[in-house]
Amino acid sequence: MRASRRVLVVALACLSNFCLSSFAAAQQSDQVVAERVLGPQWKQLSRRAGMIFAGTVLTAPPQTAASDRAVPAATPAVQLSFRVDRAIAGVERGQVLTIHEWAGASSMHRPMSSGQRILIFLYPPSRLALTSPVGGSLGQVALDPSGKNVAELKPAAPIGLRNRSSARPRVPVDTGSVSVVQLERAIRSAREE
Repeated sequence: MRASRRVLVVALACLSNFCLSSFAAAQQSDQVVAERVLGPQWKQLSRRAGMIFAGTVLTAPPQTAASDRAVPAATPAVQLSFRVDRAIAGVERGQVLTIHEWAGASSMHRPMSSGQRILIFLYPPSRLALTSPVGGSLGQVALDPSGKNVAELKPAAPIGLRNRSSARPRVPVDTGSVSVVQLERAIRSAREE
């Protein structure tokens, strides 16, 4: 009887170690994927964002010129609306989020179009209720039509989150089948550190 208990205890210990090492490997894998897709500053990007979500662009300004819609203090701004499909931070699933962005900031990121699926990192709203993607185009990750997987480009070299003059050309990266779920786990982990 005692020998069978010992075998059971050893078996449970081995299973426990296996589960813990598998979890650690999966977490490491998520972090490697996040760096590959979001770049070397992905943790900083995740922590600076006030709102992070995968969603659908509902309305976007015309891509030819910025609009002059007014927000407090008559600041020239553009308005964008999103439907939150997968909430990660600062928003709720199903929420329709309308943001205002200073018209000059829109030149620092890729244009968005209605119907586009995107994973987006937005700064917390300013005193004037303005926000924009963290790090310009670094805060935008294009998703496939299902909105569940990445279809993205990555910076060729590390760049500063706010330093537009140091931007490097973007080069295609084989993202394989990187899912939004993998990125979400890495992002949540980075925000909890």
